Amino acid sequence: MSQASAYAAYSTDTPLAPFTFQRREPRPDDVAIDILYCGVCHSDLHFARNDWGMTRYPIVPGHEIVGRVTAVGSEVTRFQAGDLIGVGCMVDSCRECQACKDGVEQFCLEGFTMTYGSDDRQDGTFTQGGYSDSIVVSEHFVLRMPEGIDLASAGPILCAGITTYSPLKHYGVKAGHKIGVIGMGGLGHMGVKLAKALGAEVTVFTRSASKVDEAKRNGADHVVVSTDAAQMEAVAETFDFMLDTVPVQHDLNPYLASLKYDGTHILVGLLDPIEPAIEAFNLVFKRRVLAGSLIGGIEETQELLDFCAEHGITCDVEMLDIKNINEAYERMEKGDVRYRFVIDMATLKENGAS
Repeated sequence: MSQASAYAAYSTDTPLAPFTFQRREPRPDDVAIDILYCGVCHSDLHFARNDWGMTRYPIVPGHEIVGRVTAVGSEVTRFQAGDLIGVGCMVDSCRECQACKDGVEQFCLEGFTMTYGSDDRQDGTFTQGGYSDSIVVSEHFVLRMPEGIDLASAGPILCAGITTYSPLKHYGVKAGHKIGVIGMGGLGHMGVKLAKALGAEVTVFTRSASKVDEAKRNGADHVVVSTDAAQMEAVAETFDFMLDTVPVQHDLNPYLASLKYDGTHILVGLLDPIEPAIEAFNLVFKRRVLAGSLIGGIEETQELLDFCAEHGITCDVEMLDIKNINEAYERMEKGDVRYRFVIDMATLKENGAS
């Protein structure tokens, strides 16, 4: 066992604060990692405040991890000390069900083991995340950082990036397709960059006219202000795909009406019940599909990292001193970040928490 230093949530209504705990000794297939950077995802905020009713305290959030290997177990073949690596939203799965065999561990029939907030499959210990100085993870769930990728901004690719890339690849988005990206936050801005790199013509849908220039700076070919009825009418039955990144309830019907026949509307942000209700007419009479997508499997996430390095794609980030994590959470709630906070874990030591 080794002692790890971190910041943790201790209850639903108290600020995150320094925390020390024990990381396991590496198993034969494990990789021990010093964490260099960790992205701050909106899911971290939900977990810290038990918004989904599944949090056990204290909990160390963080599943957008970039680090350096310090040691490996005797059975590890793909990594060695000194390698630069990443760890995303999951650290284990059953590895035996059809989903795992198909390389979509995120759909493991027994449920994947989350980077934080899960029971370890082998010893039952509680997984703790990346707002810490170190982590130990099975080799299968460790990703190699490709040469040339920007390490400080790479962490969010493991969550926001793969959440948008996986459905784009699954549904075959490519040159010649027209895709609408709904929302211009952490997920949306990555969706724009990735869809453009895949060759699609990209239109951002936003409720705010103030985001038009911002969307175009991120590569959007067009921008539609969704609160403008005339603009929405002008794009009716235009798109092959909609990538819907909005995490709160919103009316899907106007966007479904913007799809061509056989168009697909993909939800990647919303987890709550759909409200208002979908008008089935919008689906039935145009053979449209309403779909959902989670993250991606390990192989696909590695593919994405390599794709981002090849195309020079980065997540737009604001670097964060970990002592300011509670202020960052408050700003996230207000939408006051473009587009992801990333903790420089060197600040953990600088603040005397290590």
